[in-house]
Amino acid sequence: MSVRTRDGLGGRAAIVGIGATEFSKDSGRSELKLAVEAVHAALDDAGLSPADVDGMVTFTMDTSPEITVAQAAGIGDLSFFSRIHYGGGAACATVQQAALAVATGVAEVVVCYRAFNERSGRRFGSGVQQREPSAEGAALGWSLPWGLLTPASWVAMAAQRYLHSYNLTPEAFGHVAVTDRRHAANNPAAYFHGKPITLADHAASRWIVEPLRLLDCCQETDGGQAIVVTTTERARHLRRKPAVITAAAQGAGRRQEAMTSFHRDDLTGLPEMNVVARQLWRTSGLRASDIDVGILYDHFTPFVLMQLEEFGFCAPGEAADFVAADALPLNTHGGQLGEAYLHGMNGIAEAVRQLRGTSVNQVPGAAHTLVTAGTGVPTSALILGADDCRGG
Repeated sequence: MSVRTRDGLGGRAAIVGIGATEFSKDSGRSELKLAVEAVHAALDDAGLSPADVDGMVTFTMDTSPEITVAQAAGIGDLSFFSRIHYGGGAACATVQQAALAVATGVAEVVVCYRAFNERSGRRFGSGVQQREPSAEGAALGWSLPWGLLTPASWVAMAAQRYLHSYNLTPEAFGHVAVTDRRHAANNPAAYFHGKPITLADHAASRWIVEPLRLLDCCQETDGGQAIVVTTTERARHLRRKPAVITAAAQGAGRRQEAMTSFHRDDLTGLPEMNVVARQLWRTSGLRASDIDVGILYDHFTPFVLMQLEEFGFCAPGEAADFVAADALPLNTHGGQLGEAYLHGMNGIAEAVRQLRGTSVNQVPGAAHTLVTAGTGVPTSALILGADDCRGG
């Protein structure tokens, strides 16, 4: 897709299966085992078998390679395999890669997956502890010596500027946390099932890096999630109602870095997500007012507000009030703050459930869902649509 023209991918592929392990703080098994369990669950959901799969996509950060997961899951020959970089920014791009493959005939059935022991194993929240020299890592050299060592500290820089620019207080971020936890409270799969919070709870939670409090930061989770993609034509003859990939996009902004783009002229927005937004609206022909459910990447609450503004749901500086008013059903699974941190892949699954009508926080008549991937890094997003044109 060009940043200047409409692409031809929309409507040619669909998500037909979703599957996950339980979400925990100590899975007790390897990341490969988690990946295989999630893949099998997604294939079973779609009514397909490992023998039907000929493509695999995951993250560069995943420790379980495509060929290893294929072997362990009983999948045979592969004609397509791919990996996407930039951590959580890869989530929706895995589905875009799968859609490109099936739409062009490179593969017929592609499984996207992500699995990690991010709580009991390597904890991303602990920050940079060791890194081999690289051109990408050099950018961190301007920040690490000054104490900006963790994702929370990197986001706090932009969050502080956002509050200053729009004359807001940290309570603005609390509306996102409260909304996510309200939805998680109804979700049996969520780690915070049955545990809603209030704005007072948010304000009372300890500082992590000002202006971010504990309840502004996502969880650390062990688990796996898989998504099955095939052509729209084939999807209409499978077990579940398909979620059609109406539009898919990746985006990196000018002067982009991974989480440390502090040298930009303005820190109050997410230019890379604006690139994605322009492409999605152009290709789908939809507008913000057409979206029924928003599943917005929420590793930190401030970036949810900025995403709403980049996509045009509200004007700059108005997103906190927009969320407080429940103007858009948001992160109905509980998000990464409430359900689980699976690098955004569990959000894609929730968008599919909304279109199937099976979410625990179902939005009546949901026909268009927006899903976004990691923010502050080169990123990606999807618009998924309902499709009732099914054959027998």
